[in-house]
Amino acid sequence: MVAAALFATAALTAGCGGGDQAAGSGEKTYHVGIVQLVEHNALDAANKGFVDGLKERGFEEGKNLTIDRQNAQADQSNLQNIAQRFVSAKLDLICAIATPAAQTIANATKDIPILGTAITDYEGAKLVKSNKEPGGNVSGTSDMNPIKEQIDLLLKLKPDAKVIGTIYSSSEVNSEVQIKAMTEYAESKGLTVKVATISTVNDIQQAAQSLIGSVDAFYEPTDNVIASAFPTLLDITNSAKVPVICGEPNMVKVGGLATYGIDYYKLGVQTGHMAADVLQGKAKTATLPVELAKDLKVSVNKKNAELLGIKLPEDVLKDAEVVE
Repeated sequence: MVAAALFATAALTAGCGGGDQAAGSGEKTYHVGIVQLVEHNALDAANKGFVDGLKERGFEEGKNLTIDRQNAQADQSNLQNIAQRFVSAKLDLICAIATPAAQTIANATKDIPILGTAITDYEGAKLVKSNKEPGGNVSGTSDMNPIKEQIDLLLKLKPDAKVIGTIYSSSEVNSEVQIKAMTEYAESKGLTVKVATISTVNDIQQAAQSLIGSVDAFYEPTDNVIASAFPTLLDITNSAKVPVICGEPNMVKVGGLATYGIDYYKLGVQTGHMAADVLQGKAKTATLPVELAKDLKVSVNKKNAELLGIKLPEDVLKDAEVVE
């Protein structure tokens, strides 16, 4: 989908970030591309937050901003085509949502500024030289989870858990990073972790069934393949009365038990503000540090807890977002 090019009517003190002159107005119009790996609640929220963050800083569609929105539908060939399209269009800035999208765009251009979001490990994905000083045309926000707090939450809700199961996509480096950290911490707490990897959403059912019966709870990271077909996993875990602790709140809204995680909308807003700094010439990606999420929260699904026969402790409910 391509947003229509409209023209600016209000003053913008941007300056040196790029853009072109809107006919007759003397104002600059900035051209931004957004590429999203796949459609699911968390990435959709980050996408919306990015646009709203730009608006909060004076960049608004219909006034001084055009946005070319693209969704790759989890297809690498689509990502390649989108990357070529964005580079040919000589956009002023690109927002890449999720690690594979950012990696593909970063391979296509070293000149156009890229702000990523919903990316766990920029260094591990070789998007930046370091998080403190990226050194190239990529920076953004990280959705690295507070994994220790998430496992502590799991043990608070399921104190008799001894074995944790987890399923993730073997093609997502962001998931590998999370599972490695989760395993290290879980084992330090005396837990055993059983892992199953998948290639596509079609593998979820078989992977889940391979773990059911030998695990006491599931931990699911912010994995895009899992998130895009989360109800498929829940059908199996709910039938077996096995709770799922999630990587982020949108998975709780779909039916997972609980998380201590990131608000992806606010993460997108945070990324939009960083992008505004770049467009306004106040910052360069090479020296703009990767930022961690500033807003974390506990989310619990009351209906799922009742289904599983789990009593939610008052100290968990006290400050939690409760999904009825």
